[in-house]
Amino acid sequence: MTREPGWLSDPKAMRALAHSARLTILTQLADEGSATATEVAENAGITPSAASYHLRMLAKYGFVEDAPPRGDGRERLWKVVDTPIGVGVSPGDPPEVREAKKSLIALFNKEAREEAERSWANLDNDTEEWRYASGFSRTRIRVDAQELGRLNEEIKKLIEPYVARFRSQDQAPGGARIAEAHISLFPVAKRVAPGLPTEDHDAP
Repeated sequence: MTREPGWLSDPKAMRALAHSARLTILTQLADEGSATATEVAENAGITPSAASYHLRMLAKYGFVEDAPPRGDGRERLWKVVDTPIGVGVSPGDPPEVREAKKSLIALFNKEAREEAERSWANLDNDTEEWRYASGFSRTRIRVDAQELGRLNEEIKKLIEPYVARFRSQDQAPGGARIAEAHISLFPVAKRVAPGLPTEDHDAP
């Protein structure tokens, strides 16, 4: 059974999340299970004090929470909440909510694109096994709205057993690494015709 996401609808919460460093922190916590402000600071390219602030803001809007302590318990540990985050635009969204959702989705897409570009740039440095297993594809499909929705649910179910935040390193096979799956299902919008080129394109 797939874990249903908590769909965001609070513009303040979405604006709090729409920050590159905070998304980096959330990703690290989802991958590693828990971490301190100092541990997430370096990966996010910020100071520990800034990381503490961002973690408190994420906690304020219910994205992270305190994790069980380790060792002597003197360091505060954070983890992501159990409910995955979901963002989707609905026809009945008020303008403020719609704009906050669109901004957050745009940032999600930007972060995902940059992650893919880093992987693609580094692929030649990886092993043949991982190069062969990696895939970058784009496919046009012909579906109605119900089929598109059903396909989305089927893909979620297929990926669910492998989600890093719910599958620890101990549960995965030896040699397992963090990988990322990008799934974008959407109706194609009509491309605006750029117009005919002018005849003086070679003119200085």
